[in-house]
Amino acid sequence: MYVQVNSAQTYCYTGGKPFDAAKPTVVFIHGVLNDHSVWALQSRYMANHGWNVLAVDLPGHSKSAGDAPASVEQAADFVGALLDALSIQRAALVGHSWGSLIALEAAARLGARVSHLVLVGTAYPMKVSPALIEASQTDPEQALRMVNVFSRSTLAPPSGAGFWVYGAGMALGRKVLRSNPQVNVFHRGFVACDSYSHGEQAIAAVQCPVLFALGTQDQMTAPKAAQGLIQAARSADKDVQIVHLPAGHHQMTEAPDATLFAIRDFLARRISA
Repeated sequence: MYVQVNSAQTYCYTGGKPFDAAKPTVVFIHGVLNDHSVWALQSRYMANHGWNVLAVDLPGHSKSAGDAPASVEQAADFVGALLDALSIQRAALVGHSWGSLIALEAAARLGARVSHLVLVGTAYPMKVSPALIEASQTDPEQALRMVNVFSRSTLAPPSGAGFWVYGAGMALGRKVLRSNPQVNVFHRGFVACDSYSHGEQAIAAVQCPVLFALGTQDQMTAPKAAQGLIQAARSADKDVQIVHLPAGHHQMTEAPDATLFAIRDFLARRISA
């Protein structure tokens, strides 16, 4: 489904179901050099179990036009504009990696309009190696190989999504990078992650329950890197739940069922929150 957001065509995958604003809505937000497709299993399941799904391509990524966000804050404003464009009064936000920071900042800005916040593979601060930031600009192919090896606990899980996750990750990264010849979205996304500095203020402003879904073998956003944000949430008396997934940084494909069930159960148990 295409939606006009900030005068640009924005693509949202709806899980194969027509958009219905009367249903509860969940917005899935991808990370750096990804798009809506990383949520394939989770978004389709939720769409077939009573939820209105918007798995978005961020501006300037894959099927979405517009200027690629240069910061977490810009991307968070886009999420609010997306809800406005579809007259959605309340939605759950689910974000992975960079998308988790976007979801966090958007939830802080949108207040009571966000019913649930799910942070998958999150960390704060989300610092990126200077060598990786440089490589994403000077040698994106090499940087992509580095990410797709370092960020995964396995290159081909024996059970789960049913495909070679390393090869799929390389193909997706190349596709997303090629989709925007004007801007290197790889480099821009990494810089946005590295420079975000409002996580503690954002979590204090969130008005909904928060789920941290962390990969036990995640080397990109290690579980310990989320502890400061978790403590800040608890110190601000937030309703916090933590789930540890048997995966590296690509939880949605390395542990697709466990990731889905964590999201599903969190949203279902707190549907009336």
